[in-house]
Amino acid sequence: MEVIDDKRLQSLFTPVSVGTMTLPNRFAMAPMTRFASPDGVPGPEVAAYYARRAAGGTALIITEGVRIPHPAAGPDSVPLIDGAEVLRSWRAVTDAVHAEGGAIAAQLWHEGSQREVLDGGREGQEAVSPSGIDVAGNQVGRALRIDELGALADVYAKAARNARDAGFDAVEVHGGHGYLLDQFLWGNTNRRTDGYGGTLTARTRFPAEVVAAVREAVGSGFPIIFRFSQWKINRYDAQLAATPGDLEKLLTPLIEAGVDVLHPSTRRHYQPAFPDDDPRLGMAGWAKKLTGLPVIAVGSVGLDTEFGFSLGGTKRISPAPVCRLLDQFDAGEFDIVAIGRALLADPGWVSRLRDGALDDFAGFDADTALAHLY
Repeated sequence: MEVIDDKRLQSLFTPVSVGTMTLPNRFAMAPMTRFASPDGVPGPEVAAYYARRAAGGTALIITEGVRIPHPAAGPDSVPLIDGAEVLRSWRAVTDAVHAEGGAIAAQLWHEGSQREVLDGGREGQEAVSPSGIDVAGNQVGRALRIDELGALADVYAKAARNARDAGFDAVEVHGGHGYLLDQFLWGNTNRRTDGYGGTLTARTRFPAEVVAAVREAVGSGFPIIFRFSQWKINRYDAQLAATPGDLEKLLTPLIEAGVDVLHPSTRRHYQPAFPDDDPRLGMAGWAKKLTGLPVIAVGSVGLDTEFGFSLGGTKRISPAPVCRLLDQFDAGEFDIVAIGRALLADPGWVSRLRDGALDDFAGFDADTALAHLY
C-alpha cells in the first residue's frame, strides 16, 4: 500500500483557471481515440462515457481526437466537428459533462499522411501532408500546395468555432504523435523548401498559423491547448527538439500565435527530457521553465509501465505509486496532470486517489478496458 502525505495530495485538488475556464482540481482525462462514433456522430454512449469520468472527479475532459471538417482528416468512426446533427450530438456531450461538474475540451485532429497507415484511406480521399511522406519515410499521398495552407488553417478555425458553439470550454490543437501538424514540425517528414520547411522556426510556421486562425475564430479568453510530442507512432526515439534551446524555438511562435496551455505528450511523466542538461526534469517541467505557461503533464500516471500494449493484446498493467508525481507538482513542474489508461480502467480513479481508496484499483487490462465505452 502506498502511503501518501495527505497535505501534498490535496494540493492537486486545488482550483486552477485558464482564461474563461476554471477547474476545481488539477486532473484531466487524456485524449484517447475510441473509434465509437459511426459516421462521425458521437452518440449517447459517448456522452455517458465522458460524463462518468467527470462524475468520478476528473475536472477536465480532453476528448479523443476530433476530425476537423477536411475530407482527408481521418476515418469515419472518429467523431467529426461539423454539421447540424454532429453539433447537436456534441452539445449533448458537453451538457452531460457540465452536469457532473466537469469542463471539456475538444481535441482538433488531422492525421495527415498517417491516415493511409491507420485506416487505409477512403476511396477518393488522398492523404495530404507537408511532403507526401509518412513517419517511416514512405511516399504516401501528396504534399500540400502552398496555396492550400491558408484554407486548411481556416478549417481548423471553423472546427474551433464549432466546438465553442457546441459548449466546449476549450480546444486542444493536436500537434503531436506524427500527425499532420507534427509532420510539419519534424524534419524527417517536412522536406519543404518554400518557407514552411528547413529550419525549426520555418517548420513551426504552419502550426503557428493554425493556432493564430483558431485564436481569431474563438476570441480572447477561450483557452487553446497545444499538444506536442517528441515521439511519433512507432518511432519512440524521434526528437523534435534535441536541446532546451530547440524546444524554446519550437514553442515561442506557437505561444505568440495564441496558445494558452502546453500539453507535452510523454510516455513516462517522470522521464528526464534532456538528461545532459538536467538529470531529473521532465518535458512538462522544461516547457514550464522555458515559457511560464500552464502545462499539462501526462504519461503512465498511476501505472507501472509506459504505453506499449497492442489494441488486441491481453497485457495487464499493475498500479503504481504517485509519489514522483507529487514531487513534480511540488517543484512547480506542471499545473494539470492528464490521466489515460487508469481512467479507462476506472472512471472514478481521481476520486479514489482523493479518498485514499486506490487499494481497490486493479490496474489496467486492455481486453476489458478497451472492449466497450465503459
